Amino acid sequence: MSKKYFIGLDQGTTGTTALILDENWDLVSQVTCEHKQYYPKPGWVEHDPIEIWEKTKEAVSKAITKAKIDIKDIRTIGIDNQGETVLLWDKNTGVPIYNAIVWQDRRSSEAADELKDEWGDIIREKTGLIVDSYFSALKIKWILENIESAREKAEKGELIAGTIDSWLIWKMTGGRLHMTDYSTASRTMMLNIHECKWDKDILNKLEIPEKMLPVINPSAMVYEYTDPTCFLDLHIPIAGNAVDQQAALFGQTCFEAGNIKTTYGTGCFMLMNTGDKIIYSPNGLLTTIAWGIGDKITFALDGGVYIAGAAIKWLQDSLGLISDAAETEVLANSVEDTGDVYFVPAFAGLAAPYWDQYARGTIIGITGGTTKSHIVRATLESIAFQVNEILKVMREDSGISIDVMRADGGPTNNKFLMQFQADILGIPVDIPVISETTALGAAYLAGLGIGEFSNLNEIKKKWKLAKRYEPKMPESRRDYLCERWEKAVERARNWAEK
Repeated sequence: MSKKYFIGLDQGTTGTTALILDENWDLVSQVTCEHKQYYPKPGWVEHDPIEIWEKTKEAVSKAITKAKIDIKDIRTIGIDNQGETVLLWDKNTGVPIYNAIVWQDRRSSEAADELKDEWGDIIREKTGLIVDSYFSALKIKWILENIESAREKAEKGELIAGTIDSWLIWKMTGGRLHMTDYSTASRTMMLNIHECKWDKDILNKLEIPEKMLPVINPSAMVYEYTDPTCFLDLHIPIAGNAVDQQAALFGQTCFEAGNIKTTYGTGCFMLMNTGDKIIYSPNGLLTTIAWGIGDKITFALDGGVYIAGAAIKWLQDSLGLISDAAETEVLANSVEDTGDVYFVPAFAGLAAPYWDQYARGTIIGITGGTTKSHIVRATLESIAFQVNEILKVMREDSGISIDVMRADGGPTNNKFLMQFQADILGIPVDIPVISETTALGAAYLAGLGIGEFSNLNEIKKKWKLAKRYEPKMPESRRDYLCERWEKAVERARNWAEK
């Protein structure tokens, strides 16, 4: 009997990760290929879509080579994507007309302010989202208004728009399929989550032609086969697709209402499964689609931290305080505390629960005795504080008690950070054996899509615990630290307001 392998592909903000899993859903190989970040102006962030496509092929190719497997044994591929990042490309030539505008990009902040004043409540009700430059819709509008001939070509039906999943699937299928799934579509600020269709009123308001947009499919089904001439000689079904954080929720097998996970990466994202209920948050969490399977839609509450791992990368690349991320754990443990130094890494504003796009990064409490170790420790602690703020709001707005948090992503390897996180939350933090749960979730969805799993319980049995962190900090200490953190955040807010 031939072996069976499954590919989970995570196209993220800083790179593309390919996982290969065997029939027991154990990890066989994993490869990440990074791509370049472009910052043409302050607050602008872009990616080169062609480079992303090349790096995707490279990651999958290297993962296959590393696994030493026969490509005939690969059953399917599932894809997750970085979310709101969006691009426009020529339908006939396949050439992007501009770089992909990344989710962190703030160029449409003023347009978002205007739209929010006029249409904020309508968009919130229809899409579950708060009007913000974070989401894809205003990025598409910006390209249509600022790139020569873009609007004219779009009206003629010569241009198509899509998030990164749409771009990769279009490339993998040789241009045969232009699609996205419900979860990714719910991050664009154009999907009506009650009807699960592109919202004509919003599209008209933003002057975005609907014919540019992809077809919306469930998150698990056979969409199309890869074209071997375009994609590494592979002729396999693309059968799973989801936005990264929802893929991680799926990969963590958070299938019941009240299950919660946080993914630590460039940013930090907490999602809570709310089942078939649409829950609106008065405190600024987003209401989003977790996944669509068959004709059933599962919803989630979503709280995002823009800057998490990116703050560690900043210490390394911009300040030269560390030579690699692993060093942060040693430095953080070398001091008893931060010496009352707090770092609010609001490089791109603050997301939930503040939604302050004019907040900026602040390090406060520095004295003559402050060392590199204090700043590094404050950076790690800032990630935990931000996650704690979201958890508090999630409890409040959902009315659901949360007893444990599942965590995944690269920074979960940092034992100092995970212990501090459990201490600040006051509940256990569980780390799975496979921490790349975004790609794992994409692979699980693809397995479900081809019928490898017949139900979610079969997937649930595959989840394995690597380590549990129990809280050890006294409550009085926790309260004191959180109070100081809130004070620091106040200092960072509204700094860049015009």
